[in-house]
Amino acid sequence: MHRTLITGGAGFLGSHLCDYLLNKGHHVICMDNLITGSLENIKHIKSDRFTFIEHNVTKFIDIDGPIDYILHFASPASPIDYLEFPIPTLKVGSLGTHNALGLAKKKKSVFLIASTSEVYGDPLVHPQSEDYWGNVNPIGPRGVYDEAKRFAEAITMAYHRYHNIDTKIVRIFNTYGPRMRLNDGRAIPNFLKQALTGKELTAYGDGSQTRSFCYVSDLIEGIYRLLMSNINDPINIGNPIEMTIQQMVEKILQATGSHSKISYRPLPEDDPKVRQPNIEKAVKYLGWEPQIKLDEGLKTTIEYFKNQLGIESS
Repeated sequence: MHRTLITGGAGFLGSHLCDYLLNKGHHVICMDNLITGSLENIKHIKSDRFTFIEHNVTKFIDIDGPIDYILHFASPASPIDYLEFPIPTLKVGSLGTHNALGLAKKKKSVFLIASTSEVYGDPLVHPQSEDYWGNVNPIGPRGVYDEAKRFAEAITMAYHRYHNIDTKIVRIFNTYGPRMRLNDGRAIPNFLKQALTGKELTAYGDGSQTRSFCYVSDLIEGIYRLLMSNINDPINIGNPIEMTIQQMVEKILQATGSHSKISYRPLPEDDPKVRQPNIEKAVKYLGWEPQIKLDEGLKTTIEYFKNQLGIESS
């Protein structure tokens, strides 16, 4: 039986990974300091192959027994979080990644780091492929997240080259689905909460900036395929269907039946104008591409949000 450590395992993506790997027969050790994760996300897990450890990975990590896989997902991941916790964000990307890699070296584990499309910054190349180095403002307010992830990638590759650790880097593009927090701050949860509660939908800029939205189950499948592959270079995992924020607003108003108005606010500093993954490598090397259509994914996500808000489904 494989023993697998997931840092940030009580978060949105981490908790879905816990479920997925338990279903694959792994013994899962979920580690989280609950700064943005929640025990609510894992309270449904009733398995003797599941262990929760409350721990901040910026402190030394020591776990008894063998560890076959380490998936490092600990980090604030939305702008409101890393603007509220700028130093912890930098520390978990640097010290936390160093500690997780040190454990991987000690245990001879396969190591996968959750990186992000934010390493591309406000891109000058479109769509973004893995060989693009990015356009990041290192001292801007978003730099605490962007540069933490860029450092995490660099130290991961250093451990791969110098210590011969089998490492994986997944660059995650915008993902949505159940277990996103109501106050997450990203586009879909923001719009859903506002639409379902009859409030104005707040869009930033003129709504022309683009994003590409991947349903969580598709993303998790891609991550697992990367984990089990022999690939060590970064791989984009995301949905290549690009849409404007205005289109997403209209889609959510339609899906929720809301009559909320839309208000436009200034675009935050360094907010990317475009975002679309080139997934040719994922298709070629992992045989992966997203399967869940936006309407289907939104339907499930809306039901989750209604439940969280105490709204009865019609």
